[in-house]
Amino acid sequence: MKYDIQEEGKFKYIETGVGEENLLLLHGLFGALSNFKDIIRHFSATHNVVVPILPIFEMPIRKVSVTGLVDYVADFVAYKGYDQVHVLGNSLGGHIALLFALAHPDKIRSVILTGSSGLFESAMGTSFPKRGDYEYIRVKTEGTFYDPKVATKELVDEVYDIVNDRNKAIRIIATAKSAVRHNLADKLDQVNAPTLLVWGRDDQITPAFVGEQFQKLIKNSQLIFIDQCGHAPMMEHPQLFNRYLEDFLQEVEAEHVSE
Repeated sequence: MKYDIQEEGKFKYIETGVGEENLLLLHGLFGALSNFKDIIRHFSATHNVVVPILPIFEMPIRKVSVTGLVDYVADFVAYKGYDQVHVLGNSLGGHIALLFALAHPDKIRSVILTGSSGLFESAMGTSFPKRGDYEYIRVKTEGTFYDPKVATKELVDEVYDIVNDRNKAIRIIATAKSAVRHNLADKLDQVNAPTLLVWGRDDQITPAFVGEQFQKLIKNSQLIFIDQCGHAPMMEHPQLFNRYLEDFLQEVEAEHVSE
């Protein structure tokens, strides 16, 4: 089923509209709705799956930062009137999810992180190669995954177009630098919500030790590794990822009912 992007005021998003529980999905720097298509398809029958399109390329340059994106998510959740959300973030989206959970704990039912930044990440870096270097971008995009074939030509083209748009490239660099400055090591003990960590065993951007560190610092967390998997488990092993996520959500929601 295809869901149209809705536009209301400053917000662009998709929403499946079924179920009482809200599952909020936050994409990364180079993320797109397609990154979450299997989660949307699987959970749309049981949950109100919501994907706000983060305004990384639309925000005024002076406001481009991780905290600016957290404020946007908070405004979106308030605008939609959600009581609580399960918030799931991949890569930078995980970083935003954690900052949102720390700032608005009353809005959080649970946190799901996969390949999250916030402690350590080895990504494109804080500068870009010479514009027009398609081969470099192809190799970098393929390196996101254990299986390079997951990086389709369409996906590589999307990243290449972003890098070669000066306006977008400046915002990518500014956001990446902001993420590095907002290290969460000394704040993660304040995350009280049930937390699921799903990590690719072969993640080259936020390696396995990063997932282990998140588990160590977030007290109510569980860590699951997926073998032969890189930085985006929900794309590379969608069925396995969805099974782990479904088990976790059912457990959290059952505990909530029994309280």
